Amino acid sequence: MYAMDNAMLYIRQAELLRERVPSFQAYPFDLPVIRSFNRLAFQKRVTFLVGENGTGKSTLLEGIAAAWGFNPEGGTLNFSFNTRSSHSSLHEYLRISKGVRRPKDGFFLRAESYYNVASYIEQLDEIPGEPGVQSNMIKNSYGGKSLHEQSHGESFFAAFVHRFGGQGLYILDEPEAALSPLRQMSLLVRMHELVKQHSQFIIATHSPILMSCPGSEIFLLEGEAIRPVSLEETEHYTVTKAFMNDRGGMLRELLGDD
Repeated sequence: MYAMDNAMLYIRQAELLRERVPSFQAYPFDLPVIRSFNRLAFQKRVTFLVGENGTGKSTLLEGIAAAWGFNPEGGTLNFSFNTRSSHSSLHEYLRISKGVRRPKDGFFLRAESYYNVASYIEQLDEIPGEPGVQSNMIKNSYGGKSLHEQSHGESFFAAFVHRFGGQGLYILDEPEAALSPLRQMSLLVRMHELVKQHSQFIIATHSPILMSCPGSEIFLLEGEAIRPVSLEETEHYTVTKAFMNDRGGMLRELLGDD
C-alpha cells in the first residue's frame, strides 16, 4: 500500500561515514548495531525501527532526525532551544540521501523530551507580537489549548491531529508512550491520512498496534544486525499474543503461583 519509488521519498537513505568516525570504542559508536552499521535504505512511506531496550533504535532515529536538521530535543525545523544536551554526536557522521521532492512540513517527536517542546511553545507564545497580530499563534497550530494544560497523551495527540499538516517528514520516537491502545489506533488512522497526503514516517516503537500499519516496513535492530521482518516475527507481537491467548498460564509461569 505504501510502496513508492525510492527517489520520491523525502529520506531515501541514511549512511554512516565510517572513515570519519574517531573511535568505535566510544558512545554511540560502541553500540553493536552502530558499530556494524553501514546504511539503511527506505522503500516505504512508513518505516518502523524496533528492538529491545538498549539496542540503539532511538539513538539511530535521533541521529537521522538531527542530520536532517531537526532539533535533537524535538519539534519543527525552526525549533532551536536546548534544555539539556543529551543527544549523541551520531548525526555528525551520517549522510542523508534526499529524494527529488522536498517536504512542506516536518516534526521530530521524542516522547522523553516532549515536555521541553511544549514549554518552548509556551515561551514563544509569550513573546509580544506586532500590533494587530493575533497572540498564541503557535499554540493555535496545536489545537489552541496549552499543551501543559492537557494530559501527556492529549498533548501528544494534539500534535498529531493539529500540527501535522501533510506533505511532511515525521520522525517519531516511541509515540505510543503516552497513548492508550485506542489512541494508538487513532494515530494509525491519522498516519494513513497523512501518508495519502504525501507524507513519510520513520518511527521507533514497541507498539504492535502501530507496527500493524498496512504496507509499512519494519526493521529489527538485534545485536549487530538491522534486518527487515514481518510483524509476526517481532517479539512485541509474539509475546503480546502469547500472553493474551493464555493469560492465566503466563501469569503462573511468571509469578510462580500454583
